[in-house]
Amino acid sequence: MHVQEWLETVPPLAIYLLVGLVIGLESLGIPLPGEIILVSSALLASQHGDIDPVILGACATAGAIIGDSIGYAIGRKGGRPLLAWLGGKFPRHFSEAHIATAERSFQKWGMWAVFFGRFVALLRIFAGPLAGVLRMPYWKFLTANVLGGILWAGGTTAVIYYVGVVAESWLKRFSWLGLVAAVLIGLTSFLVVKRKAGKAAGERTAEKSAAEPEAVPVAD
Repeated sequence: MHVQEWLETVPPLAIYLLVGLVIGLESLGIPLPGEIILVSSALLASQHGDIDPVILGACATAGAIIGDSIGYAIGRKGGRPLLAWLGGKFPRHFSEAHIATAERSFQKWGMWAVFFGRFVALLRIFAGPLAGVLRMPYWKFLTANVLGGILWAGGTTAVIYYVGVVAESWLKRFSWLGLVAAVLIGLTSFLVVKRKAGKAAGERTAEKSAAEPEAVPVAD
């Protein structure tokens, strides 16, 4: 079942908790589709008045900040062996190449890697644990974590919500244009396919005629 279709069957309170939990676990270092859940929920909020986008954004932000902080604590305590263990459990996400890429980003950008990493799927999973493993000062991590969490979670919720509201209003107002466009696209596709089929059939007929031996005239 499509994510948004499934979310439509879930009560608003459960959606708030689900968004916060999934994003929190993803930020902690578990590969989960946090961004997909957030975008789908924000789009659903734009179509249903039962879901408050402010509460949704707050839950997403809290999940992002808390999850990253827990991931930092786990990484600081587990160290390098933790990354090796994660590589064995999730080789697709925590391979040596991915860890090396994330580590170079941290060495080059420092706390900005935590901030901007919130907007990159790979770094979003790595940010908390790797910052702890590399012993980044907690105050730097916390500053980047809070600012990045607010901007990513709150900003994504707001943008998707307002885009959904505008899109729904536009579709209601110009639904007949969508119908006309669909008919024209369908008709055009049919004519193109028909023309190509006719051209291909003509080419096959010409090839068949060329392959047949010419009739030899018989002398009287």
